[in-house]
Amino acid sequence: MTRRGPRDGTHFRRRLFNADGPVERILILLVVAVVAGVTIGLLMPKVNPTVGELTGEYTASGTAAQTLQQLTVDDDPRRAGYDRDSFGFRQTDDDGNGCDVREDVLARDLTDVRYQQGCKVQSGTLDDPYTGKTIRFVRGARTSSAVQIDHVVALENAWQSGANAWDRAKRIQFGNDMYNLLAVDGPANQEKGSASAAYWLPTNGAYRCDYVARQIGVKAKYGLSVTTKEKRAMLSVLHGCPAQSVPER
Repeated sequence: MTRRGPRDGTHFRRRLFNADGPVERILILLVVAVVAGVTIGLLMPKVNPTVGELTGEYTASGTAAQTLQQLTVDDDPRRAGYDRDSFGFRQTDDDGNGCDVREDVLARDLTDVRYQQGCKVQSGTLDDPYTGKTIRFVRGARTSSAVQIDHVVALENAWQSGANAWDRAKRIQFGNDMYNLLAVDGPANQEKGSASAAYWLPTNGAYRCDYVARQIGVKAKYGLSVTTKEKRAMLSVLHGCPAQSVPER
């Protein structure tokens, strides 16, 4: 029986330098060059923005991309003074049904919804857009956090993008606007925090185009800005979905 050596780097180098002839060596070197070239080609646009510009990484079409191009770019956002409470999340009942916006979003985004009383959601099923998982929501002190309500454009990101200049009424409107709210996986929401698209995207790749398009729609609705990094990240996502449109309000 013939023993085969380990298929690791040492084995590969042994094959390269102990190859039977120059033809085999050349073929091996060509394979190495091709693999290295493909790897560099995939990584360089992500690492170097200039390379991304040259390779078309930040070229996108569709109404979402067109709307993005109309947003103001501001690379000097104001961070001081942010207070989450100034957005009044869950302090309104715009539809007058007796429940705050969390209950309204749960009722909209979950299926098989059962109510505890009136409009208060007791249980339901979430097809989580951020992770692709199916989550069974059951209200309770230890279970409710499995599904959380995410501000697609985070409140702190909104503050830095222009909300710092708004009056309280507009901040409260933004903080409770269902266009900017989604029921999502709790841990994914915590992981995202206040990050923009430049620093966080859903692990569910199939949802990234919709996610970025909704962020663009929210920022366009409220006249919020984007940073250069944020815009590039959005364009990079939209590059793969040229027909992507902004969700209807």
